[in-house]
Amino acid sequence: MSNKNEKSMLKKLSRQDLLEMLIQEEKRIDQLEKELAEAREALKDRQIRIDTAGSIAEAALKLNGIFEAAQAAADQYLENIRQQQTETGREAQ
Repeated sequence: MSNKNEKSMLKKLSRQDLLEMLIQEEKRIDQLEKELAEAREALKDRQIRIDTAGSIAEAALKLNGIFEAAQAAADQYLENIRQQQTETGREAQ
């Protein structure tokens, strides 16, 4: 519908009809504002989850490095014990 036709139609409506239209539009605006607020909150929550997931993944990688270093140290310790046992056994013979 063209703008000219809309103006013509609005002029023909009664005050009561115009008021009712304004009330309906206000309700629609309120509903849209509520939906927008909910969408923004959901987006914010999702961003927090993404940030948290990134932090957890980063922490897991750091822990993995710590565990690898601890395993390497334990392996080296056990190898040293085996070497000492071998040397002690040779000395005993």
